[in-house]
Amino acid sequence: MKAYVFPGQGAQFTGMGQDLYEKSPLAKELFEKANDILGFSITQTMFEGTAEDLKKTKVTQPAIFLHSVILSKVLGDTFKPDMVAGHSLGEFSALVANGTLKFEDALKLVSKRALAMQKACELEESTMAAVLGLEDHLVEAICADIKGTVVAANYNCPGQLVISGDLLAVEKACEELKERGAKRAMILPVGGAFHSPLMEPAREELAAAIEETEFHKPVCPIYQNVSTFAVTDSAEIKKNLIFQLTAPVKWTQSVQNMIKDGASEFIEVGPGKVLQGLVKKIDRSAEVRSAEV
Repeated sequence: MKAYVFPGQGAQFTGMGQDLYEKSPLAKELFEKANDILGFSITQTMFEGTAEDLKKTKVTQPAIFLHSVILSKVLGDTFKPDMVAGHSLGEFSALVANGTLKFEDALKLVSKRALAMQKACELEESTMAAVLGLEDHLVEAICADIKGTVVAANYNCPGQLVISGDLLAVEKACEELKERGAKRAMILPVGGAFHSPLMEPAREELAAAIEETEFHKPVCPIYQNVSTFAVTDSAEIKKNLIFQLTAPVKWTQSVQNMIKDGASEFIEVGPGKVLQGLVKKIDRSAEVRSAEV
């Protein structure tokens, strides 16, 4: 069974999507439609902008979404997923790929998500940190004992967990984690505490937009960050998507469940190869590759 997976924030690169735009009339049409929906030329920033330009919140998330979704559309009849999943932002790409969301509706949600997260980040000094070489349960226990807000945010693969919270609490947690044997506990260059309770204002804002959006019956199951199991009920998908901003990304568990349910090949759709690396660390026997036109 083929599992198509979609990357999240951090996978962007200068010139992303330009080859698709130049080679495919369908891609060109969808990119131009995106420019109209967003009200600015995101293609200009994607194709010609600097790495710094691509880091801007209103650009990063829609850019990665567009690269992933348009690539899946250009694949045409060869794109036949048996199951899909996306890492954080990538879940929106996955929901277009399996027919739950229309391209235009998902792009509007992604744009609102990016701006709502930016606003939430500005309310309190917050950050995230990567923790390597400790068991998940130990990281969770140490975070629970720290004063302030710090929680497990991304379960990326065994031995690699990202924590998230207010700056002082994350710094304190990093000190404790190193003392308890973490190989590394390093602050990440991100704008705020994603997938933590500090994203509650953004979750509320995005929830209103998600509630107003029509969700369709998917053509195949999605393994969502919040639940980790196969979901095909559009109401349940909507509920999980609303809680995604304040809940952890359970990528390890999702991939394990996909393999248990028969996934034999993981195909990453979008920029970069991060998810292929994570899948291999979760299960060395898994077949992985990038989607190519």
